This record gives sequence, C-alpha cells and structure tokens, in this order.
Amino acid sequence: MAELKAKIYSKDGTQEGDITLPEYVFDVPWNADLVHQVVVGMNSNKRAGTAHTKDRSDVSGTGAKPWRQKGTGRARHGSRRSPIWRTGGVAHGPLNTKDYSKKINKKMRAKALYAVLSEKFRNGEILFVNDISLEEAKTKNAQKIIASLGKVSGFEKLPTSRKKIAHFTMSKKDENVSRGFKNIPQISMGSIQTINPVEILQYNYLVITNPEESVNVLSARLSKSSSTEPRKKTGNKISKKKPVRAGAKNAVKKAAKKKVAPVTKKKVAPVAKKKAPVSKKK
Repeated sequence: MAELKAKIYSKDGTQEGDITLPEYVFDVPWNADLVHQVVVGMNSNKRAGTAHTKDRSDVSGTGAKPWRQKGTGRARHGSRRSPIWRTGGVAHGPLNTKDYSKKINKKMRAKALYAVLSEKFRNGEILFVNDISLEEAKTKNAQKIIASLGKVSGFEKLPTSRKKIAHFTMSKKDENVSRGFKNIPQISMGSIQTINPVEILQYNYLVITNPEESVNVLSARLSKSSSTEPRKKTGNKISKKKPVRAGAKNAVKKAAKKKVAPVTKKKVAPVAKKKAPVSKKK
C-alpha cells in the first residue's frame, strides 16, 4: 500500500513540508453504526440526571380521605395528594434516581476515533499546521492566523463567521494561544490527548498543530487501547484429559460400596406341613 502523506503549513498559509501518517489511524473504513453508538454513549454520559419532582408519596399533606365515598354527590377521591389536586404530587415527572450513563468499551471508543479521523482526512477536512504561537494574547492576532489559513485550498471557509467552523488541537498547552482564540465564536481549542469523536464531528474542519508530535501522541494513545491490525494466531494447544486408570476406578467403586450399608434380608424359616392321618381299613 502507498504511504499516507499530508502537507504541513505554517501559520502564514505557506507549505513547509510533508508528514507521513500511520494507516491504522488515518486510513480506517467508515463504520456509521459504531460511531453512532459511541457518540450517543458519550452524550449520555454528559447528562447530570439531577432533575427531580415529587410524586404523591413525597409531597406533604394529609392521608385522610377528603369525604366519604357515597352520598355527597361529588366525585370520589381518596387522597388530597393525588396528581389531579392542587399541591398534589407529579404523576410522571423526572427522578434523580435515573442513571443515564452508558458503558463504552475502550476498543469501541478507539475504533470510532479511527473512523472519524480517517473520514475527515479522506474528505480533505484536516489541516496540519506547524505552529500557531502568538507573541501577545490578542484576538486580532488570532484572526490574522485564521485569515492566512483560509488561503489554503479547501479551507476557504475558515475566516467566515459561521458557527463551529473549526476545532484546533494542541499537543502542549499555550496560554497566549488559548486566550487569543477564546473570543472567536466559530473556533474551539482542545488538547490532542483528550480528543474524541464528538469534538471532531461538531466542526467542519480539524486543525492539528505540531503535526509530528500530535501524530505520535495519537499513535501511542490509540495503540495502547486497540489495534486494527490482525492479531497473530497463538498456538494454544487443547488440553486433553488424562485417562483414568482402571485401578483408580475400582477403588472409587469400593469406597462407594463401603459408605452405603447393604440391606440384609431376614431368612424366614419354612413352615413344616403336617401330614393328615391315614385311616386303616378293617
């Protein structure tokens, strides 16, 4: 297979070189079902689940029957805490006992990130920038960098005022860069160590700064949790049961016979039949 290569640009929008990308990170087939499952799970894990209402057993109030069942001409009621009464409980409100969290396996999360990065790269929506450092933490300096990167072919929409246009990732924290890009609404900043499929899918473009270091971080991070390369077959031998010797079988049978006492039948003595007397003829 041909090596995956991408162009590296400076913050002025000029090309500075190329970078070779690992195929197991940027050349993975798209898996919509897996990505959907991981994104839904991550969004569910963000839910606090603190909304709470009181049902008829939680609200304060008397437990006595408001009036007798028959004879008043009014509708029958059994409690003033019923949901149809004022100051009564809520019938089907949210409870803070509900847990919205969903388990996401490490391999699933890693493979979903593989798929999203690969799809972005195939669509030409990943821009590798060598450095975006700022001398002063000012918004106008950050806007100049965005305008220069907008000159790169395929990334003309970067300088526009459209919301959620690009997500910038950094391998190291830079206070000036974070403060400079903070007031630009269509741009978000993040760390390459904590990048996830949800962040990437929310924006049109993904801008990766310090490409060589960032790709190394991605490769090391993802290879620990999962690998799309086929595993080598290990020669696991099937253990065969050892044959049991005949002598051992007989010993077990004898021990079982000793434990169970044999039932002895009592012999009944046969009853002797009396012979009838023979009468002699005269």
